[in-house]
Amino acid sequence: MFTLQWTKEADEQFRALKERAEKSARANKSKKKCSKSKDAGLFKQVNKTLNQLRENPRHPGLQTHPYYSLPHPYKKGDKVFEAYAQHETPGACRVFWCYGPKEREITIVAITPHP
Repeated sequence: MFTLQWTKEADEQFRALKERAEKSARANKSKKKCSKSKDAGLFKQVNKTLNQLRENPRHPGLQTHPYYSLPHPYKKGDKVFEAYAQHETPGACRVFWCYGPKEREITIVAITPHP
């Protein structure tokens, strides 16, 4: 298992996703709807992706591969990776991450729609 670390940007993005999901859940509850909102679904998918990264960054469902347009936050020239939180969705959400700063740690660099 890996421990997750967060850049400030990624932490803010994750918190914003969570807040939108919780706000949607409260709104649906007050309207007595049983269906999940788009925000709740996205948060669930991102959270699942983060759990899979913790357990196995090479999990086939993540479709992890190097992403060269983001700089590594600790070691210039080291790889940043992209993992899929959504598939075949317009503007599909991706989680960008790297190994480090310590052994058995993964840093979440960003959580954004596919560029």
